[in-house]
Amino acid sequence: MTALGTAPGLGAPAAPVRRGRRRSTPFLLALVGTAYLAVFFVIPLLSGLIVSLMSGNPDDGYTFTWNFGVYSALFVDPQVPYLTFLLRSLWYGLAATLVTIIVGYPVAYFIAFRVSARWKSPLLMLVFVSFLVSFVIRTDMWAFVLASQGPVVTVLQGIGLAGKDFQILGTSGAVVFGDAYNDLAFMVLPIYAALERIDPRLGEAANDLYAGKVRAFWHTTLPLSRSGVFAGVLLVFIDCVGDPVNSALLGGTNTYTIGQAIQDAYSGNQQYNVAAALSTVLMVVLGIILFVYARVSGTDDLEDLV
Repeated sequence: MTALGTAPGLGAPAAPVRRGRRRSTPFLLALVGTAYLAVFFVIPLLSGLIVSLMSGNPDDGYTFTWNFGVYSALFVDPQVPYLTFLLRSLWYGLAATLVTIIVGYPVAYFIAFRVSARWKSPLLMLVFVSFLVSFVIRTDMWAFVLASQGPVVTVLQGIGLAGKDFQILGTSGAVVFGDAYNDLAFMVLPIYAALERIDPRLGEAANDLYAGKVRAFWHTTLPLSRSGVFAGVLLVFIDCVGDPVNSALLGGTNTYTIGQAIQDAYSGNQQYNVAAALSTVLMVVLGIILFVYARVSGTDDLEDLV
């Protein structure tokens, strides 16, 4: 009797152990993500901040001197208008983001609701097929297509929509087009992921309540896909603002961006502290803009994409 009575007690300590493991599992998983962010985000950010506070030159080297004056010098030097470059980059990023939303949302909507299940994967692969080619090569090929003797300008001139002096390459439009083209997939995928989670019966219910297609879309589909648009804006805007490739290959002297300024300061002039200071300023500005955008748009539904 004693043995039988105490037998259940032998397994009693196992329950608290299992509960302890279940409680610790989320913290262990969060530890992996925290370590990843620390190694690839926090440490580089702090390293850039430290480098920006150094003084010196490429010949004699750089030493840490708490040189906060480099930040004020960035925006008072009349020979190098870094503020103009920054504002221009923000404008290009905003314009390219709007273009990707206008083009990408109908594409995502069509794949999510207007094609059969067997065609969805092939169509999504077509969206990403351009990534099989190098980013620089794709952009450089557009420089050929948009050139003054290229097919686009030649066709426009042939049908009388452009004059002899008309050009696309070297303009702001070419840079925005390049940014939007290269980042279009980053807008399509999150919007498609959000639309795919919407129950089609909601639209049918809206129609049964005498809502037209436009009204049903505006009050049902669009609000429910807000998380996808939000994620796409984050991906596209951040990438476009700091990109130096499109402005260098598709732009001209009047399309110089902050990304080019950072690249030239680091690799061209070897002004490592200036390049680090510009990078830090850009990250702070982007952080403020995205924080305000998140507060205005709301991020309650963003976790649905995870």
